[in-house]
Amino acid sequence: MDQWWRDAVIYQVYPRSFADGNGDGTGDLAGVRSRLKYLQELGVDALWFTPWYLSPLADGGYDVADYRTIDPAFGTVEEAERLIADATALGIRTIIDIVPNHVSSEHEWFKAALAAEPGSPERERFWFRGGEELPTNWISSFSGETWTRTKNPDGTPGEWYLHLFTPEQPDLNWNHPDVRREHEEVLRFWFDRGVAGVRIDSATMPVKDPLFPDLGTTEEHPFVDRDGLHEIYAGWRTVADSYDPPRMLVGEIWLADQERFARYLRPDELHTAFNFDLMGRPWESAALRDSIRTTLAAHAPVDAPATWVLSNHDVTRPVTRYGRSDTSFAFDNKRFGVPTDLELGNRRARAAALLTGALPGSLYIYQGDELGLPEVEDLPTAALQDPIFYRSEGTDPGRDGCRVPLPWTTIGSTFGFNSHGFGPWLPQPADWGSRSVEAQDGDPDSMLKLYRSMLAARKELGEVFAWHPLDSEDLLAFTRGDVLCLVNFGAPRPLPAGSTVLLSSAPLTGDLPTDTAAWLRLQGE
Repeated sequence: MDQWWRDAVIYQVYPRSFADGNGDGTGDLAGVRSRLKYLQELGVDALWFTPWYLSPLADGGYDVADYRTIDPAFGTVEEAERLIADATALGIRTIIDIVPNHVSSEHEWFKAALAAEPGSPERERFWFRGGEELPTNWISSFSGETWTRTKNPDGTPGEWYLHLFTPEQPDLNWNHPDVRREHEEVLRFWFDRGVAGVRIDSATMPVKDPLFPDLGTTEEHPFVDRDGLHEIYAGWRTVADSYDPPRMLVGEIWLADQERFARYLRPDELHTAFNFDLMGRPWESAALRDSIRTTLAAHAPVDAPATWVLSNHDVTRPVTRYGRSDTSFAFDNKRFGVPTDLELGNRRARAAALLTGALPGSLYIYQGDELGLPEVEDLPTAALQDPIFYRSEGTDPGRDGCRVPLPWTTIGSTFGFNSHGFGPWLPQPADWGSRSVEAQDGDPDSMLKLYRSMLAARKELGEVFAWHPLDSEDLLAFTRGDVLCLVNFGAPRPLPAGSTVLLSSAPLTGDLPTDTAAWLRLQGE
């Protein structure tokens, strides 16, 4: 069996911001199809699409109203089928997002639940509770309360319903057979159309303690990493394995406990899980070394491949993050006005690309990171759409800064995001053209060139990973087969005698500079 996901390069597409084919200001499937050749030349093996389904976009599409309908802003199911087929013809697989924790408040199930009486079968698919007080003290992942009260037909206060994210995203009751059956049917719907795998959003959160204890009052968390999840994903694995070739499952799993993390990767559950640990670590050799060691150790007992991620549609971009005094990432720490040194951040982001590209397992690249795009931190307040900004009462800038539409050309009103029509749904910076694909395409020193070269060279790396004797306090050093990867966090140091440079994140003149990575072949190895 071709286990392609074990070492795949997977490129994340945020459809609204990738490319706009019809000129209405919103990226769409036609835009992605027009840029497939670019993605093939970049060297990716698969595309992961954030939700492209019918949605009111209260949370960027993660509030799904209908899994069997493509949102009209993006296209149609038939266009999705053509995109999947065109990508497959170029050797690129397609992965889609499934959001099992909740649906949109515009979903037919929830509208029926609101229209029904308390205790009705329609309400049993969700979590409704009565009473005058909030049912729990649970805190939303997006700040604020996790319960919203309905109104009865006569206008009096009704029951509360649970939403771990926004009120527009009511949580599903995974004890209900309809919920389980529907999600397995959705998997089949898209697998039948050629999708190669699914990414499971907030994969540790769908199962709840039906007694609804307050936080901190029980040993097992009331809504994170509950044991009942494993039966659900074993069922999904059965569906995935029923196809020829089998489909792939990857979970969005944020867990500090590595042993609990690994349980999701047992042979009858998920194939892979996002490893967010390295992404959240500071740009320090000890922290990154520890992340690599613990990640590989966690995956080894279940023989699952590690995944390496520098950013995604929720996270401050590496060029900005690595230029700050605190180079780690945590959602709770995002604030306006944090200074950054983009030149330093760019240098470190280039080194980080070679570091993650050399590690064993699969590599995820968020659209625009291959261009070295920074976080856009001066978006007009009126343009911000992320519910995190509003639910935090304006203290958290939210995630729109990493979702600004991509620049394709050096000039033009939208820098090639579209060739005609409306401006993009989020405004692009005035200097976006200098960071565009066109500007970098022929530049041998560009971030784009580095990524293309790295992804091509990555295919030739040996399978065996080993720490190298040069590994030390300020120098990460490991081998993949006969290639040595060095990442220098300290003062410039001489390259190993007799080494041949295959790739470097900055120019080398005999020394390996600070904040620089290199792939080397050693004499006699």
